[in-house]
Amino acid sequence: MNGHQIMTHATKPTPTAPQALILDIATRHFFVETLETRNRDRLDFHDVAVWAMHAALSEAYEAGRIAGAKAMLAAATSR
Repeated sequence: MNGHQIMTHATKPTPTAPQALILDIATRHFFVETLETRNRDRLDFHDVAVWAMHAALSEAYEAGRIAGAKAMLAAATSR
């Protein structure tokens, strides 16, 4: 490479299903573009209504409950 470094663009890893779901919930309930830290107060801190927080947490809880039930059913039927 003749002593020169080749610069490549780092690609972000594809989010896992839970990460994608969390981002989807945050986007819909809190109107944020990303959950990545951007080191800017106006981008990293948001005013959130308690009802929006309640709705988002309820949705996340329900998604976890359903995922757990599916996992239990899959484990029980694979025996």
